[in-house]
Amino acid sequence: MGEPTVFVTDAPERQTLEAIANGLRDFNEEVTGISDHRPLAVVAQDPSTGETLGGAAGRTSLGLLFLDLFYLPQRLRGSGLGSRILAMAEEEGRSRGCRAAVLYTISFQAPGFYERHGWRIFGEVSRAIRPGRVGSS
Repeated sequence: MGEPTVFVTDAPERQTLEAIANGLRDFNEEVTGISDHRPLAVVAQDPSTGETLGGAAGRTSLGLLFLDLFYLPQRLRGSGLGSRILAMAEEEGRSRGCRAAVLYTISFQAPGFYERHGWRIFGEVSRAIRPGRVGSS
């Protein structure tokens, strides 16, 4: 095998993403001996149409709950639905043996929402990174 071709894309194929995810999962399992990776979603659905309105999506792995996505349309915010979805995701994580959880949020999204539910900030990016300036201050 020659030198790998390396490129950037904004349209990775599903197989490409699966190869990366499976490789990392296999490596983690080899090192830790733990094979507990499972997807997780809590879905808010319109009862009359079945349309997905929002919810939370992530995974559990290595005893951690990862919340990757969380969205509700504006009309459903402030109704308690977000709190219910978060509680359901946390409960499912606990039922899978998770002892901690991780998520990323941006200042204009909902950091206060998570803090009100007992989540703590463990890291913060104080300013945006400008293109062409990655890694510099």
